[in-house]
Amino acid sequence: MMLECTNRELLIYTISRLLAGARHVAVGMSSPMPAAGAMLRRALNKKQGREDVQVSILGSIRHNSFTGGSEELFECAAQGRIDAFFLGGGQIDGKGNVNLVGAGGYPNSEVRWPGSYGSAYLYFLVPRVILFREEHSPRVLVDQVDFISAPGVSEKGVYRRGGPHALLTSAALFSFQRDVGRFRLESVHPGRSAHEIREMTGFSFDNDGCEVQTPGPDAATLALMRNQIRTELAETYPQFAASLPEAA
Repeated sequence: MMLECTNRELLIYTISRLLAGARHVAVGMSSPMPAAGAMLRRALNKKQGREDVQVSILGSIRHNSFTGGSEELFECAAQGRIDAFFLGGGQIDGKGNVNLVGAGGYPNSEVRWPGSYGSAYLYFLVPRVILFREEHSPRVLVDQVDFISAPGVSEKGVYRRGGPHALLTSAALFSFQRDVGRFRLESVHPGRSAHEIREMTGFSFDNDGCEVQTPGPDAATLALMRNQIRTELAETYPQFAASLPEAA
């Protein structure tokens, strides 16, 4: 009998696919799904006899090679030793700009968020930054952010080896085209359509008629997620791990 995956399992699997080829993946605190995707990428590489993946999750004891916290993360990024990282945001626009400060006119923002911290720094240095936000709505995916915490593109002559690689939400997967500074719709998740994605997105994007469905994991990968990955995740994110399906 073919097992059905949940939407969260689909997102975790999609993250693992986006991390193919990465050697060192760093994950910030309070990012259980990116952490699970990175763990899955590591497990799949080991199972397939591919290059080992180092996973560094801030806040974890078992899955964290850093001894200096975020300071060491920043140093590794500057040295070119981080291949992939994740950013979210209260707002993300069509140019890949991220807003972590607040909604409304700054500095008198009506709604305040945690703040930018090292987002711009890592956005410039990490080659593969995956923008991840479960909510897919015009409230989050806006035409233009109210405040730029981290810019998606830079002017010519600005040295930058990092930037947005993809945008993943609960409804769709976009790639980011750095040459034109725009998103491209790559696939829609099961149960969604291109028309729905256009209605749910506050910015314009290329390939807006795309009806390719985001692929889900096969039975063996799903079993791996519900056994090993779920157990590994529980060390850092016990409540989130408990919310995921358990192997029968």
